[in-house]
Amino acid sequence: MPIIEVILGDITQISADAIVNAANSSLLGGGGVDGAIHRAGGSQILDECKIIRAEQGGCRTGQAVVTIAGNLSANFVIHTVGPIWQGGQNQEPKLLRQCYRNCFSQAEKLKCESIAFPNISTGVYGYPKAQAVTEVKAVLDEQLANLKWIKRILFVCYDQDSFQIYQQTLHDLLSMPANQSE
Repeated sequence: MPIIEVILGDITQISADAIVNAANSSLLGGGGVDGAIHRAGGSQILDECKIIRAEQGGCRTGQAVVTIAGNLSANFVIHTVGPIWQGGQNQEPKLLRQCYRNCFSQAEKLKCESIAFPNISTGVYGYPKAQAVTEVKAVLDEQLANLKWIKRILFVCYDQDSFQIYQQTLHDLLSMPANQSE
């Protein structure tokens, strides 16, 4: 079973085989986590995103694509597009679970031993944090036994509120005491 940790910090400062980017469908960067990853990772990430856009027109909600990590302390960035919260009646829970499943699938294909996730869709996309973490837990419950390569899963929370929600919701799955930063 992989080690699961919740960390309060900046995902661009995390060392992992794969860092997940909460991207937008254009894959051209933006605000929040997406902008931070593009800025910290450098132009190589954007260059690869432009190639993906040319080949497939971007990335649909719930899907995931992979680029190199540029200047980040990772080998890959897995870009996934979370749903915009519209009250929960437009398949947002299903689409958010697909984001996490597809990220795990990509990381397994790449034989990644570690993966770091931000809080997908809970920023400007407005997904309620507690409900989002409930979906994360559901995916973990179904996926953990099937992971062959992944040995360490990090949930990197930018704010104290998210950190506490992750700690409470994933309490029974956490492998180590709470980490305030890495």
